[in-house]
Formats: sequence, structure tokens, C-alpha cells
Amino acid sequence: MKLLQILLYTLEMSLQPTIYQLQMPACTGIRQSLQQNPEVFHLPVCLETMTMHHLNGRRSGFKPLEFLNLFAQQSTQRIQEKKHVASEAHSALKLMKHEIEHNVLSYSSNGPTALWPSISNYVIQVSSSDDPKSPVVYLYFLDSGGGSYPQVISNAQAEWFQNKSEEINPNSSVPELIFWHIPSQAYNKVAPQFGIHKPCVGSINKENVSSQAAELGIMELLVKRPSVKAIFVGHNHGLDWCCPYEKLWLCFARHTGYGGYGDWPRGARIIEITRQPFSFRTWIRMEDSIVHSKVVHGSATQLSYKAFDQMIVILLCYFMCLIF
Repeated sequence: MKLLQILLYTLEMSLQPTIYQLQMPACTGIRQSLQQNPEVFHLPVCLETMTMHHLNGRRSGFKPLEFLNLFAQQSTQRIQEKKHVASEAHSALKLMKHEIEHNVLSYSSNGPTALWPSISNYVIQVSSSDDPKSPVVYLYFLDSGGGSYPQVISNAQAEWFQNKSEEINPNSSVPELIFWHIPSQAYNKVAPQFGIHKPCVGSINKENVSSQAAELGIMELLVKRPSVKAIFVGHNHGLDWCCPYEKLWLCFARHTGYGGYGDWPRGARIIEITRQPFSFRTWIRMEDSIVHSKVVHGSATQLSYKAFDQMIVILLCYFMCLIF
């Protein structure tokens, strides 16, 4: 389950035409800070997608005793699975309630109750600084499960996304970025082997993808929807790569917090959005401020890998004709 916690970052960026910046660590939180001048609009956002089993007293903002009390309902003896799932869902609601009530700048939301035990399914509209009613991009957050209930995005969630996206963005005219915690099975298909090589970009590939238990329709919807540009996940602390899949970029974040497993150097994934024409760049910024693994999507000068491969084939055929 996704729990968004607050962590405010101060980001430095060069002047560019109408740029929105998002910061997505693997294990931190969400907060918005606005800085504006006549040239640039800054939107630093720190996005956390966290499952129940990742929570601990320190990182969740609870004292250890308070944290244990919140999960006291979760008996180790599961007499009836449905009752246990319902209990965990209520525990999740308590955590979300604490997040929303105590972190005043949090954009977390419980989402539709019809999707229980999935909790945090919602969308955030990022608007133009000139016109708050004019959306620049939609950010969708989906609960990918975890803890003691299935690690999966259900077909009901997929249906919710389809209905919601058609409601608020019927012509797919506004770009959309997708966030959830546990990678989908599509990540297994593009996972780099023996290091990270083009067209993938990244710096660590230290473990296998720990993906969702099943694929129940969400990826098919996202691939077919022209406005969806990329999916960002966490979960695997030993991975920080981005790889192209169909028309999308599939990206991991970076282990950011001081909890959880692994001792890899900490960093954060940054997402920078340019409004007109729409494009986004994403990279990893390390705790020591080193920047690496930049991906550019949608710029006028960018050449897709598929188009690049086709051009290479054409050139090879041309030179072979010249030779023979």
C-alpha cells in the first residue's frame, strides 16, 4: 500500500521555459513547494510509494509503541483471510488518516472505498502557474498492495483508472505519469542483464525485479493510452534503472530513506517537466549532489530508439548496395 510522507527538498535548476520539477525518492514522501520568477515555475515534489511491510516507527513518523499499537489488530493466527484483509485495510486507513491530518502539505488521499482493500488510488492535477485551471500533467497513484494482501493492481483498479482518465482527460490531450510501489511484470521483460546497457539507463542493477503477483489489465490500458508517458516504481532498493517498454519508460526510483534493506548509496529520482512543447527529463541525484542516469522523453530533438534502429538498418542496406 502506498503511504505518502512529507519531506521538502530545495532544488536548484537552471532557467528553462516553463519547467515543473518533481522529486521522487524511493522511500520518503510528498510535499509541494513553489518558487516563481518571470521565467521559471518550480514544482519540487517528493513522492513516496510505501507498502505496509516497509513502515517502521522512525520513518512513518510514529513512535515505536504507537506504531505497534496501530498494527495490534493484525493477529498472527489468520482464522479467516477476509477478516484479516479487512483488518489490515482498516490499519492502512489509520495510517493514511494520520498522514493527511498531521502533514498539512501532503497530497495523499484515501481514494474510492469501492476499491478496498486497495486504499490510496487517486490523481493529482499539476496546473499552470498562469492558469490554475489549466492542467499541465496528471499524476496517477495506484495502490499495488503488499503486506499480507496480494501484491497486485486489480482489474477493479484498472477499470477505475480507465473511467477516471476518460472523465478528466477524455481526449488524452494532457500528458499523464503513473506512480505505484511494486513493479509490474512488464519490468521483468525489460530488466537489464549483466549490467545496464542502452537503451536502458541507470547505475545499479544489483537484484532481480520483485514484481507484482499477476498482471490484471492495467499495463494493457497504459500502453494503449497515448497520454501516458512513463511509470515510476520503488520496492527494489538495489535497482534504479529506466528502460523503454512499448511507448513508455519504466523507471525505478532510488533508495532514499535510512530505513529498509540494503546499504547502497542514497539518492532520489528527479522528474522535470517542460510544458510547451511537453517533454520530461528524469535523473538520479545522489545524497552528495552527484547527478547521473538522465533520460529525456518527448523533446523535439529526441530520436526514439526504434526510429534509430530503423535508420541504422536503412543505412546498412544503403552501404551494402554501394559495395556490391
